[in-house]
Amino acid sequence: MQRFGIIGGGAWGTALAQVLRRAGRDVVLWAHETETVAAINRDHVNAPFLPGVALDPAISATTELGEAVRADVLLLVPPAQHLRAICSALARAWRTGPIVICTKGIEEESGALMSEAAGAILPQSAFAVLSGPTFASEVARGLPTAVTLAAADAELGQRLIAAMGTRHFRPYLSDDVVGAQIGGAVKNVLAIA
Repeated sequence: MQRFGIIGGGAWGTALAQVLRRAGRDVVLWAHETETVAAINRDHVNAPFLPGVALDPAISATTELGEAVRADVLLLVPPAQHLRAICSALARAWRTGPIVICTKGIEEESGALMSEAAGAILPQSAFAVLSGPTFASEVARGLPTAVTLAAADAELGQRLIAAMGTRHFRPYLSDDVVGAQIGGAVKNVLAIA
């Protein structure tokens, strides 16, 4: 678990790229916006989504899904209502391997949890869910953060924690994949309120 592909170049995806670089991992960040990719590669910033945070220069950004999926692990971080479409695009390129769902929410049209939406399109993959009461800007700056990493496969969960965790970013293992997703979705509603 050395090379991570992050699908989603918003605030949370970018913050997780920073976390993974601090953990010594190779990171390729996929973003839809060409200007975001250019700014990350050239200036090491993501001003539209994570202003004021200098990014590790080793973070590589791309608009090509095929480049991002050449990874040991994928982190899915698109907006919740786009997750299914992203997974459909990934299905052509992603072989097999662990996928960590970092998107919080419930699919509006179907009522599906993110793991259900992704699992319907990529059934060959082992899924885990990363969730917690986090603020992307604080995580990106390296402030202490605790999160839940929920996985049905405890061995996979432990390997992901070892690969992603740092002194300031602590994932704690849970086997409650459904509860982690519902907690994350409810947290967002409360935060907005």
